[in-house]
Amino acid sequence: MGVPVASHPVLTEEDLRGSFRRVTVVGEEVLHRPCAPVAEFGTEQLRRLVHDMFLTNHIAEGAGLAANQVGVDLRLFVYDCLDDEGVRHVGHICNPVLDPEPDDGRRRLIEEDEGCLSVPGARHCLARAARAVVRGSDADGRPLVVEGTGYFARCLQHETDHLNGMLYVDRLSSRQRRAVMRQMEERREAVFARREERATALGG
Repeated sequence: MGVPVASHPVLTEEDLRGSFRRVTVVGEEVLHRPCAPVAEFGTEQLRRLVHDMFLTNHIAEGAGLAANQVGVDLRLFVYDCLDDEGVRHVGHICNPVLDPEPDDGRRRLIEEDEGCLSVPGARHCLARAARAVVRGSDADGRPLVVEGTGYFARCLQHETDHLNGMLYVDRLSSRQRRAVMRQMEERREAVFARREERATALGG
């Protein structure tokens, strides 16, 4: 639950417990509004959702996945992501809140390609803070603080955006967004086919 590890099985224990769910696509209403807070912790329903999200993220080859990306209106995301030192982080967080970014000149931005499982097949450069801290709780209600650098920091910001009803394409200019949507239309069917193949291979 947010603890960095030096190595990890390709399929996590949570992956193996889950079922594959369809990933929502840009334009679906659930992706474009803020999600409701998790209010009930420690339930079998919430644990099952976390497991399903881990498996879906694995099959879709993602770094992270928010609950509204599987059609669920809850402030929850899972992640399986490397930081800038190559350390793999695997975990989940409910009701995440990003710490405010420093405004005293210490804030550093990194511009890199970014993609999204809900914008299948498309990528675009986007500036994000080089470090991010997210505070929330696990599925049992225990407090969590997750800190990331580099690509993992990007993941934490990206997934928190999702829960606020924002996709990375919403941070692009109109011209850039149109280019991303053209990419998606050209590539989405191939992405969907690959996901189906991977789900079938895993019995999902």
